[in-house]
Amino acid sequence: MIFAATLVRRCTAGLALASLAGVAAAKLPPLSPEAQAKAAETAAKAAWSGKVDAYKLCQAQDRVVAHYRRTAPNAAPAVSAPACLDPGPFSYTPPEAKPLEAAGAHSPAGTATSPPNTAVPAAAASAPKS
Repeated sequence: MIFAATLVRRCTAGLALASLAGVAAAKLPPLSPEAQAKAAETAAKAAWSGKVDAYKLCQAQDRVVAHYRRTAPNAAPAVSAPACLDPGPFSYTPPEAKPLEAAGAHSPAGTATSPPNTAVPAAAASAPKS
């Protein structure tokens, strides 16, 4: 009887987790333009932060190599390595918003120049020819 109770608890827990997974996988609404701009800025800041970290690591490696060359009696000659590249201060310029005309929000030119209706009535156009 203990085995059956444990099995029931495990099945109940599994069903609960499965239902939570379904809720977590539900489609989220699209981001607002402000939220998209903030996300783009955050991504740019994260990329810049990665460049700064790489620059600091490069400087630390250069210091370690210089110390090793000063203290090691049989240090190999220096190999030319690329210089550390300073990323500079963080600057983010958001992309310019396109006006509605440039964004393609209006009808295509083909529809505006040739309307969908014609002078021939639909009944006459689809009538069988005999």
